[in-house]
Amino acid sequence: MKALAHAKINLALAVGPIRPDGLHEVTTLMQRLELADVLELDDAETLTVEGFAEDTLVRRALESVAEAAGAEARWRVRLEKRIPVAAGLGGGSSDAAAALRLANGALGGPLDASELHRLARALGADVAFFLAEGPQLATGEGSVLEPVALPQDYAVLLLLPHGAVKASTGEIYSDFDGAEGFADRAECIRALAGSARTGRDLAELPSNDLARSPLAAELLAHGAFRSDVSGAGPTLYGLFDTAAEAERAAAALGHLGASWSLAPAW
Repeated sequence: MKALAHAKINLALAVGPIRPDGLHEVTTLMQRLELADVLELDDAETLTVEGFAEDTLVRRALESVAEAAGAEARWRVRLEKRIPVAAGLGGGSSDAAAALRLANGALGGPLDASELHRLARALGADVAFFLAEGPQLATGEGSVLEPVALPQDYAVLLLLPHGAVKASTGEIYSDFDGAEGFADRAECIRALAGSARTGRDLAELPSNDLARSPLAAELLAHGAFRSDVSGAGPTLYGLFDTAAEAERAAAALGHLGASWSLAPAW
């Protein structure tokens, strides 16, 4: 069995105060992209994950499904990485969600959707998003999801700056101290998630609370109608009216880092 594990961007990310569980309250708008890792699962005598030595979440996802089902984790997974690692694009979380779906489908008696969602939340807030379909408004610690009918009439340019090194997401959140005004930013995101009718309406979303980059101005100067950092970074995205405009910007900005011109994915 095979599955695609799509990348995501945070079209907006507002970060609030620390909750009693030690995590920050967030409101974020998440959109999948065409860029995707590929996972293939087969039955095996033991559990093995091949193709990405640094993997931890896929193995944990497989083990959690087996434990919840009262089964043994006897699977071989081959993982083909196409999403850059530690880039703010959710590759690890998406891989884990794909592994949950594949392993669950391989069981004689699959777990129900609520149990699979519980396992996803235990692995990480973003994992639950990748189990859902379509764009989502995420609140709570990031795993309370509401589907939203966002416009898809735009092209996306991703830019991963040369030499960019990301600190751990946990460290970035622990250093965050800008929760003032969170309620207003969160409400703005919620309102636009419900009212946006064209891609250009997304330009009114507030900037990412967690990470900023001066290179966002470069993307805007080359035709993007919105540009920001995705998640905890360091990847930036630019939204363009057409794929041709995104590709021209990619060619012009290639000296700044690796780039991908993509469409949104449902």
